[in-house]
Amino acid sequence: MTMKHVKLAGIALALIIVVVLILQNTQQVETKILFATIEMPRAVLLFITAALGFAAGLLVAIRRPHKPKD
Repeated sequence: MTMKHVKLAGIALALIIVVVLILQNTQQVETKILFATIEMPRAVLLFITAALGFAAGLLVAIRRPHKPKD
């Protein structure tokens, strides 16, 4: 297995875990964001958090200079 396959398998596993966590947490929760209080299903909150984490990781990966191959 190449490193590309290992990365792909890791991403797939992480995605499956996130989906299972989201589907298991459907109860309503109250969330305070700055001065607002929002009531939403915990699944939505988990999805938003996962999406923001993914976007942050993507931005870091894009901004990092790539090493030249020898």
